Amino acid sequence: MTISSVYNLASSGMQAAVVRQNAAAHNSANLLTADTRRLVISQSELSAGGVQAKAFPAGNGADPVGDAVDRLLSIYTFKANAVSLRTADKMAGAVLNVRV
Repeated sequence: MTISSVYNLASSGMQAAVVRQNAAAHNSANLLTADTRRLVISQSELSAGGVQAKAFPAGNGADPVGDAVDRLLSIYTFKANAVSLRTADKMAGAVLNVRV
């Protein structure tokens, strides 16, 4: 695995976390709004590595507990991927320092 692939993997994970957070926020904000369709997340693996998440409307049932869990999950996922990015950045800096 190369450092650039770590950047791509972590970046896609962070983007998926943002999609999940936005969908959970939409669902929570519209919990009592009539005729609003819930957003659910579909996440899939990319052939080049990483993930892709898409939000799509899927029903009218409310799930405030599931939305709260999704909000927390997206926060922890984003933070974990940010740590991966920082680590890759430090590794790239160390490699450059050794080569100079």
